[in-house]
Amino acid sequence: MKHGEPEMQSSKGFLGKVLGRITKTASEETEEIERELPFAVMLFTLMATSGVSLYESWKRMRKLSLLPRFRKEAEEVVRQVEVLGKDPLTAMYDRAEKTNSKIYRDFLSGFVSSIKSGGKIADYMRSKLRSIFELRSNAMVRLTEKIATLVEAYAVMLIVTLCVYILYVVLSSTSMMELLAKTSLPTSPYMAYLVTFFVMPLISFIFMLVAHNFQGSTLLNLKDVYKRALIPMAAVSGLLCAFAFVPSLSELAHSFGWPALLTIGLTIMSLPPAIYYYKIAKVNYNAEDSLPSFLRDVTESQKIGLSPEKSIIHATKRRDYGRFSQFLDLIRGQIEWGVSLKRIFENFSQKIRSWLVLVNFMMMIETIEIGGGPARALEILSEYSEKEHEVQVNKRALLRPYVILAFVWSVLIALTTTIVAMTVYILTQLATPSLSIAIASSLQSQIEVFSLGIILQCWISGFFIGKISEGNFAAGFKYSALLAITAYISLFLSQNFFWSAFGMSAAG
Repeated sequence: MKHGEPEMQSSKGFLGKVLGRITKTASEETEEIERELPFAVMLFTLMATSGVSLYESWKRMRKLSLLPRFRKEAEEVVRQVEVLGKDPLTAMYDRAEKTNSKIYRDFLSGFVSSIKSGGKIADYMRSKLRSIFELRSNAMVRLTEKIATLVEAYAVMLIVTLCVYILYVVLSSTSMMELLAKTSLPTSPYMAYLVTFFVMPLISFIFMLVAHNFQGSTLLNLKDVYKRALIPMAAVSGLLCAFAFVPSLSELAHSFGWPALLTIGLTIMSLPPAIYYYKIAKVNYNAEDSLPSFLRDVTESQKIGLSPEKSIIHATKRRDYGRFSQFLDLIRGQIEWGVSLKRIFENFSQKIRSWLVLVNFMMMIETIEIGGGPARALEILSEYSEKEHEVQVNKRALLRPYVILAFVWSVLIALTTTIVAMTVYILTQLATPSLSIAIASSLQSQIEVFSLGIILQCWISGFFIGKISEGNFAAGFKYSALLAITAYISLFLSQNFFWSAFGMSAAG
């Protein structure tokens, strides 16, 4: 038994890793399917309303890059039919048996059952589309509640961690602990740096990872935003290192104050990507707000008998779309020059980064191409586009207060840590006045370290808030700069007030 135990443990460890990877892959696949399912079912519904069979819809879906998970599903269904010789219903039933998503399984098995019982495909599709969008709306509400809990836990963690640690540092770095408790805690000057510059950022990164799993972005291809931060980041890092290690610059940094230098550096680092992201977000969020009205105009034009192309031209002439109008003017010009709708969509997708706008525009093009864009199909598209827009607007409205909360906790962190430090100093001054000068000197040096840590922590928190509020970390650059400035101002005012109240000069 003893000789076999290592082999058994090794086998269990290997199997555990394999099962863990399989479970993780299955979970990610389920999330991807359920994220794309409402839009895939909408496309199936539009096709069915236009008289296209579900199998033909699967074949068309193989060309749609905006739904990558269902593109793979379509490849598998078509492969089973055309390579393995199965009939489409059997292929779909097999996919229903293998998928881990309950909603997707119900959709496929329900479709197979409806066909076998002689039901109408279009009616079944509209019914499932309605129920799936209701489930999506309810899921958004639950997701918002989870995010609210996560943000509140993050705020509490920041304040409690700083308060507990500053008590530890102040008590253990002086002889006060011996006077109050007759004990002495081991302390190191590196402990402050370890907690403020490693432990707390690490906790923030863990929370950001959790937020990343909760919240997704509607914006695509934001890598260039992060690239805009590389040059300022390198320049600021180099300057701060120079101020730290060059003697003449170190004196200047000390007189000016490291907290002020760090705040300026982090702000300069954040501004170029923040401005660039702001321009991208403004255009694309305006497009998301305008698209339901555009689709409604196209639908109403179809109802009065205009051709699809003329309906689009008529809809693009509306003047209250804001920045989205410049893209619609380009679309109108290309249609008038005889460019195909497919080619127009390719050009449009290179200028717009909103996934919601692109997927709805793509479905409009697909609907028009398969049958001239029947008004009934476009009515469904515009109706559910309006519903999806309403869901997104409600989610943003519910999450907006947590952006304000970030500024509140930045102020609270600065005030709380200053008050805790000064409380310990007052208690020491009352108990042993002879130690007050030594403790004040130690306290000032520790407060400067804490000030740097708090400013850096608030800057990192901006990315957490960006992910929470807009679904991507690129949005965090604007929040990071503002939170760093808020933290510095709060620290400066609170420290000056408390230090001057007790006849000492403020740190940093």
